[in-house]
Amino acid sequence: MDASHVDDDLVNVLFTEAQIRERLGELAAQIEEDYAGRDLLIVGILRGAVMVMADLARSFTRHLEMDWMAISSYGSGTKSSGVVRILKDLDTDISGRDVVIVDEIIDTGLTLSWLTSNLASREPASVEICTLLRKPEALQMPVDVKYVGWDIPNEFVVGYGLDYREKYRNLRDIGTLAPHVYS
Repeated sequence: MDASHVDDDLVNVLFTEAQIRERLGELAAQIEEDYAGRDLLIVGILRGAVMVMADLARSFTRHLEMDWMAISSYGSGTKSSGVVRILKDLDTDISGRDVVIVDEIIDTGLTLSWLTSNLASREPASVEICTLLRKPEALQMPVDVKYVGWDIPNEFVVGYGLDYREKYRNLRDIGTLAPHVYS
């Protein structure tokens, strides 16, 4: 689905599919350089990071392993609840492994702060974060993010895996959702 299919629901398009793929290619190259000669496990956070994870992984020019976690800190609204639950844990033992968490967006930082602590307790060699989007104005908890696609304003965005009530995930671009949709 492209932005023209939901034009009335968007205030504007922030990033096109082409811009997103180009930036993910740049992030993959940076990660590859940082982990040259080391085995790497990338961990996608379901469901939102599916598109980001797939395109990031396809941008690599080397082998890597992938695993998935599903965690929840959102209800049906637009704000984080601050309570984190593991809905699906890793299938891979990460002790002694280099791990890069891949997420689509960091809002408050509460979920990623909790997750990095949780994964660090499993004794990996390293844990870093890669996110396509970060909202610096919304951060409530400091989170050390090594790989950031773009910093964006504190607005509600959808597309490329980001949803509102499970809609808009398959939008190829990322856009600001019009307030009339969620108010």
